[in-house]
Amino acid sequence: MLELLDPNTLIILGMVALAAGFIDAVAGGGGMLMVPALLSIGLPPHIALGTNKLSATFASSTAAFTYYRKKLFSPSFWIHSFIATFIGAILGTLVVDYISTEWLEKALPLVVLATAAYTIWHRQPKAENHNLPKDEPHLKEKQWGQGLTLGFYDGVAGPGTGAFWTVSSMSTYKMNILLSSGLAKAMNFVSNITSLVTFIILGHVNWTLGLTMGMCLMVGAYIGAHSAIKFGAKFIRPVFVTVVVVLSVKLAIDAWL
Repeated sequence: MLELLDPNTLIILGMVALAAGFIDAVAGGGGMLMVPALLSIGLPPHIALGTNKLSATFASSTAAFTYYRKKLFSPSFWIHSFIATFIGAILGTLVVDYISTEWLEKALPLVVLATAAYTIWHRQPKAENHNLPKDEPHLKEKQWGQGLTLGFYDGVAGPGTGAFWTVSSMSTYKMNILLSSGLAKAMNFVSNITSLVTFIILGHVNWTLGLTMGMCLMVGAYIGAHSAIKFGAKFIRPVFVTVVVVLSVKLAIDAWL
């Protein structure tokens, strides 16, 4: 454990966290940097996952609050998404030890790659049109379905959750990528902190590493969120597509090779 507290180790992990926070705030997928970095220094998998959830909560809260301050996220409009994501994350965390994730690991690269393809070829709403979806009869059902599904997924696995939130929100609600990113960061925060509480109860968190990397993630998330808001869709889309393609390749290598 003393090796984990070595200053050089903390500096390297802090730099990884800074980059992950930036990527996560813009496109999602920062966890694909964090978890391997934690595993590489010898942390057991369950400790690495719990520590990652602690640090990820810092990043997602920072990004979500930034979008909220810029009036690109409305908590009251998405209240049903909040509740559904919370419930889904609890259920996913509770059943993770009782289901086989082998099929999910093999299918996930294809799903993530399809997400990139959708973003590239699907016609996006105008970036300057920051209108929330209409309060139509099936809006609540859509929010519950999306929240339960992605909250559950984040509780069970996690990689690419932010990207799935962004692309499914663009498709389901016809929102532009900036508003969809704001919703993704807020819901990612809900599922992150829900899973984190479970890991804390189980004692699966390295607090020194989690807090150190969390502070670096906050800085990266702050820079990333402001960059996304300042430069808009022309900045988010290429970063988003790049992240999900790299993510799909990484998952494919891990699952199939």
